[in-house]
Amino acid sequence: MGLVNLVSGGLDSTLVGVLAREDGLSVYPLFINYGQKAVQQEWEACQRVHQALNLPTPIKMDLSGFGKVICSGLTNDKMDVKEEAFTPGRNLLFLLMGSAYAYQVGASAVAIGLLTEQFSLFPDQRTLFLEKAEQAIEAALGKNIKLLAPLSDFSKMDVVKLSIEKGIAGTYSCHAGGDQPCGHCISCLEFELR
Repeated sequence: MGLVNLVSGGLDSTLVGVLAREDGLSVYPLFINYGQKAVQQEWEACQRVHQALNLPTPIKMDLSGFGKVICSGLTNDKMDVKEEAFTPGRNLLFLLMGSAYAYQVGASAVAIGLLTEQFSLFPDQRTLFLEKAEQAIEAALGKNIKLLAPLSDFSKMDVVKLSIEKGIAGTYSCHAGGDQPCGHCISCLEFELR
């Protein structure tokens, strides 16, 4: 089975790629520039980590105009990176683009690095959303592409522990886009909750 892995250069999506490879899947990593403030750091980490772990080279899709129109703390410096982090339609955009890419390369599934719903803050991080998105994408493409959240039973602590065991290092997970973690955004704070 072929799998498009939506990658960000972060710990969660990198772990998904490592686990998929261990399961013998053909993995097609897809990085989406949706106009996020951290795009440069994420893309560089993504390339570096994939090379270090001998994972397939990620493909970069440029949809940067999305973040210019759909503003949030992840795309606009004038908005709070934590309090205004919800980016409407972002995960649906990711899954649609991942599915279109899966259609092109003959893959049967798309993986997104969502964690347990216990820590979900937004409606597009839940199982119901994935089920409905899969139905809509099947209607749009005329083909069923499975939408998977392989880490949906994991907390951030689980991800960190397993990532250490798998030798994953050098990822980037801060939404602010600085050289050092901001310590304020949702991604940075997830590490404190572990």
